[in-house]
Amino acid sequence: MKLLTLPGLYNSGPQHWQSLWETSLPNIERVQQENWDQPDLDLWMANLSSHIDTCKEDVILVAHSLGCALAVHWISSLKTSALHVKQVKGLFLVAPPDVGLNTFPAVSFSPMPEIRLPVASMLIASGNDPWCDVALSRHWAHCWGSEFHFLGAKGHINSESGLGNWEQGQIWLQKLMCTE
Repeated sequence: MKLLTLPGLYNSGPQHWQSLWETSLPNIERVQQENWDQPDLDLWMANLSSHIDTCKEDVILVAHSLGCALAVHWISSLKTSALHVKQVKGLFLVAPPDVGLNTFPAVSFSPMPEIRLPVASMLIASGNDPWCDVALSRHWAHCWGSEFHFLGAKGHINSESGLGNWEQGQIWLQKLMCTE
C-alpha cells in the first residue's frame, strides 16, 4: 500500500506531522505541487492524477487542510477515472478547511463537495481550528460517509499543534488501511 501525502496551502514544514511521517513510515511520499502559495484546483487535481498514474500499487491519500479539499474534489470528480477510484483505497482527511470562507485564499476549491465518497475515509477535526468550525467538519464527515474523530483543541492540526510524529494519527491511519 502506497501512502501519498497531500499538504495544504504553503506546503507542510519540517516539523509538520506529514513531514515527520515521511521520514519514519515506509512507502510514503509527498505529492508535490508547482505552486503551494497560489493553488489552483484544476492544476492540483491534474498533478495528483499524474502522480497516481505512476503508482504501481494501491494508494491511501493522507491529506491535511487544503489537501483534504483536493482529495475530496479529486475522488468525487467526473475527471477521475474508474481506474483511479479502484486504485485509491482510502482518504485520511485531517483538518479540512472551510473553503467557502470569504477570507480563504484558494477560491477555486469552493464549494466543497458534499457527496458520499466512493472509498473508505476518516476525518479528524479540532475544536479550535481557525479554518473550520468542528460542526462543519462533522457535517462533511456525515455527507462523505467518513469515520469522524474529534482531536480536542489542537488548532489546525499542524506544526503549531505540537503533535510531533502524531502516534494517535498513525493508529487511525492503520485502522483505515485495514478497512479498505
